[in-house]
Parts: sequence; structure tokens; C-alpha cells
Amino acid sequence: MSTTIHGLSIGIDRVDERYFLFLKAIGKLTHEDYGVITPMIESALEGVSAPKMRVFVDGSEMEGWEPRAAWDDFKLGLKHRREFERIAILGNKHWQELAAKVSSWFISGEAKYFEDQGQALTWLQE
Repeated sequence: MSTTIHGLSIGIDRVDERYFLFLKAIGKLTHEDYGVITPMIESALEGVSAPKMRVFVDGSEMEGWEPRAAWDDFKLGLKHRREFERIAILGNKHWQELAAKVSSWFISGEAKYFEDQGQALTWLQE
């Protein structure tokens, strides 16, 4: 019997007036995964007037999305597009680099792909 691990883990930290959102994606994400993570993000941001977030996405163990989950991700990004100052995507696949480029078209801030975690975190803090 094999076990398949997939999903999202989340962390939100506040440093002075800046929010840092940390996401780790594992495996192939599903619509059900977004059903769990979306309310967590919404709850964390509730009551914060005009939050500006910097996001670190660790996709180094991510295999992709089911089609409906990809749509969920897109909707979540659009809803909070003005709140994202920077999104650093850590990965090891060409499609992740493309996802970072496409993300930058839909947010008010910047999205950038990295293969080195240290470089990604340094860029987020600049």
C-alpha cells in the first residue's frame, strides 16, 4: 500500500508593517486542497486594512494542479492581486518559471522564479 502526500501548508508572519505569507505545495494540488487553504488565507487577512504581502512559495515538491485546482489558484491570486508586493516561487521545473511570469501579469507587484531558497528570501526582503 502506498501513501500519496499532497497539499498546501501555510504560515503568515508580520515584520513591522509588512506581511510575509509562506506556502509549501506538495504533490498534485486538488480543488479540495484549496477548499482548506483559501479560508485560512482569508481569515489571516480579515480585519487588516490594506495589507501588503510578500509571498514565498516553495514548489520544489509540487507536481502541478488538477484543472479545477489551477482555476482555484488563479481566482485566489486575482482576488488578492493588489495585496501582493512580491511573490518568490522556489522550484525546479520549467513550468514553475512560466507560472511566475504569468503571475506577474495579474498582480500589482512582482513575481519571480528561483531555484535557490536563499536568493528567493533575500529578494523578498529587499
